[in-house]
Amino acid sequence: MRILIVNVNTTQAITEAIAEQARSVASPGTEIVGLTPWFGAESVEGNFESYLAAIAVMDRVLSYDQPYDAVIQAGYGEHGREGLQELLEVPVVDITDAAASTAMYLGHAYSVVTTLDRTVPLIEDRLKLSGLYDRCASVRASGLAVLELEADPQRAVEAIVEQAERAVRDDKAEVICLGCGGMAGLDEQIRQRTGVPVVDGVSAAVTIAESLVRLGLSTSKVRTYATPRVKKVIGWPMQFGR
Repeated sequence: MRILIVNVNTTQAITEAIAEQARSVASPGTEIVGLTPWFGAESVEGNFESYLAAIAVMDRVLSYDQPYDAVIQAGYGEHGREGLQELLEVPVVDITDAAASTAMYLGHAYSVVTTLDRTVPLIEDRLKLSGLYDRCASVRASGLAVLELEADPQRAVEAIVEQAERAVRDDKAEVICLGCGGMAGLDEQIRQRTGVPVVDGVSAAVTIAESLVRLGLSTSKVRTYATPRVKKVIGWPMQFGR
């Protein structure tokens, strides 16, 4: 089985960290291929960057010329999952959906701890669109930018733990979801500090993608995610930047 995991930003170090985390939970025989978009922002922390990332992720996946069995979009709250579902015949898993749906097996209510406050509405909207918001106790911001997670992991852990503890104490969350692909690998440290289950979206997405492939299941194509109609598309980005 080969699973593509696509970073939504253009920072190669984040792609490598995401892929490493994915490989640590993948089953024997599952190959993880980390992909970085050809164009886009170095981090995604707002609507403009998110919409840009949606195009960049679709472009990067379509330019991959080897067989694969599933795709993971490794951006929390980002746009684009639906576009990939239309374009591809294989399962597509978004880490936002994967983390939240997994958390719902583990407790009555979950909270998401993310990066900057400006990303909170994007995550709330994604959870609402996916039908996963009803059991979300809160979405809390750590105040750290995406690139700060990479630069100072220990400071990141402290900031995330502080918000996770508040979510458990004040919002009555029973599970914490790490709300950024760049937080991959921090789940165990935060679990030890908070005493509640902590779900890393990258890890959850890998196990869900593997399960869908083994079950022989993929996106329904009868209506919402039907293959795009054939028509002229002018200036598709994959023509550029090579």
